[in-house]
Amino acid sequence: MRQMIQKSMRNPDDLVIEFSYRDSKGNATRRVVSPIRFVGQNRFLGLCLSREAPRQFYLDRCDEVRLKLARDYVMPVPIG
Repeated sequence: MRQMIQKSMRNPDDLVIEFSYRDSKGNATRRVVSPIRFVGQNRFLGLCLSREAPRQFYLDRCDEVRLKLARDYVMPVPIG
């Protein structure tokens, strides 16, 4: 997972990540994010294309992480 996030960070104009995310209450949503940087060992900061704002994401709450082409998404991306 970290490798995919890092690859997207190195290619922000071309790649984003899509993943299932569980919030602190256990609610699951589908997110599309342009990662910016890691914040410590267990989180990263990214531009959430659904919320149209920077957000922090905990790595242990991310599942089914996939690299996607950035050109396939336009903000706002519906939260699924």
